[in-house]
Amino acid sequence: MNKINPGVALVTGASSGIGRATANTLRNAGFHVFGTSRRTASKQSDGVTMLTCDVTDDASVAKMVDDVLAKAGRIDLLVNNAGMGLFGGAEESSTAQAQALFDVNVFGVLRVTNAVLPAMRRQGKGRIVNLSSVQGFIPAPYFALYSSTKHAIEGYSESLDHELRPFGIRVSLVEPAYTRTSFEDNLAAPDQSLEIYDSARAGMTASVRKSMEKGDAPEVVAKTVLAAATDPAPKKRYAAGKMARQVSFLRRFVPASAFDKSLRKQLGLPA
Repeated sequence: MNKINPGVALVTGASSGIGRATANTLRNAGFHVFGTSRRTASKQSDGVTMLTCDVTDDASVAKMVDDVLAKAGRIDLLVNNAGMGLFGGAEESSTAQAQALFDVNVFGVLRVTNAVLPAMRRQGKGRIVNLSSVQGFIPAPYFALYSSTKHAIEGYSESLDHELRPFGIRVSLVEPAYTRTSFEDNLAAPDQSLEIYDSARAGMTASVRKSMEKGDAPEVVAKTVLAAATDPAPKKRYAAGKMARQVSFLRRFVPASAFDKSLRKQLGLPA
């Protein structure tokens, strides 16, 4: 990649929100951008070539990557953005629901990454940017399973970066905080709700809604993805936005007990 011709980028989950903003930002930076959506979309959207892909299906992922390589001949940047959310007490979700969440948020990243890596190794270079979250490194009450998927992506990405460096491939994480997208509206509900959590869940819903209203625009995250993709000396983690930077700093330097107390107060949870 270079500033004149940064190369070919593939962004999963690019039909809306952070994914769409990222695809547009990369296109404006000169990338030839392919985006994916789970449902069939128009073949061209704001200069981004859209492809249908279900990241939970091996054959769908393989076909999508083959299509990109047939059209562009290479993949210089992979942005793993496709994902889903789940809001509720940890014990309110069945094992099957938890597995479905991991199939998208963790194994979906694994499928697409594994499908892209052979081409990147042949090229002798490549960048992979995985969308994580501040919930990938802090506690997240009533988002325990979603947070678990992001913790998994953090460990996977850090380890993978070490494995791939000999091939000229680097892996980075982008960690947003609250972002003004339709994420809140599309959160899955637990499949076995328990009455004992109703009050706390309602309080958390109000807290999340209030925070989302003050959240960053998706373009803030998209610019951070671009920075991670083009940094000459890529870092493992990039905080996206002011709140994400503050949370990252506090998590690293504030004593655990003080951080715990502050988190519960902010979320309106009893001490």
